[in-house]
Amino acid sequence: MTSALPVTSPVASVCPINFGALKGVLFDIDGTLGDSDPLHFQAFQDTLSELGFNNGKPITEEWFLENISGRHNATINLELFPGQEQAANEWCDAREARFRSLAEVSLQPIHGLGQFTSWVEARGLRRGAVTNAPRLNAEMMIQSVSTTLGLNKMFFEAVVIGDECTHAKPHPEPYLEGLRQIGLSDCPQAVLCLEDSPAGVRSAIAAGLPVVGLLTGQPREALERAGATLICKDFAELVSIIKLQM
Repeated sequence: MTSALPVTSPVASVCPINFGALKGVLFDIDGTLGDSDPLHFQAFQDTLSELGFNNGKPITEEWFLENISGRHNATINLELFPGQEQAANEWCDAREARFRSLAEVSLQPIHGLGQFTSWVEARGLRRGAVTNAPRLNAEMMIQSVSTTLGLNKMFFEAVVIGDECTHAKPHPEPYLEGLRQIGLSDCPQAVLCLEDSPAGVRSAIAAGLPVVGLLTGQPREALERAGATLICKDFAELVSIIKLQM
């Protein structure tokens, strides 16, 4: 497996991704299109505290990153509320509603996303989004980011939801379905994945895609362990690497 390129490396020639050969791009949404992790953390912290979870002691950001970020709701529910399916589902619905109320007024695109989407459009690449987020969240975040950046409402040709697949991330199925929907199942190595979570990175790598891991929430070591092909601080840094290579 190719090791991740250090963020500080200025030498585009050693980049393990050939950007000029790409035919498509698949984006994660949470923490990749928009800076949503702080809002999710707040929604988790608030709603768990209201339930008296952890004896009422608020969860920490470190606990959130290790146990929650990037994971599928069904898995989170089972682990936090074993044997309490109805209560877990009610809490999950309330938490997601809390997140949406926060995101509608506070969600901001990841730095440099507009530059990257402009490059994607100029190259005529196929594009889609693949997420473990519920569809309501996914559509709201796409709409918010698209409005802020002035993206064409048809920028995303496909939106794949983990809950609507047989298996969510970290299983490869969501990214395999994304490849199918943008018509590039036969060449996954030519489809770039943008991810910010270890579960997402593992999913895309297992589906055969090169993955750029963004340091928008998780520590570098976590993305390296998951197998990210290239690691960047944000989209602005990614665009600078692309420009140097091309």
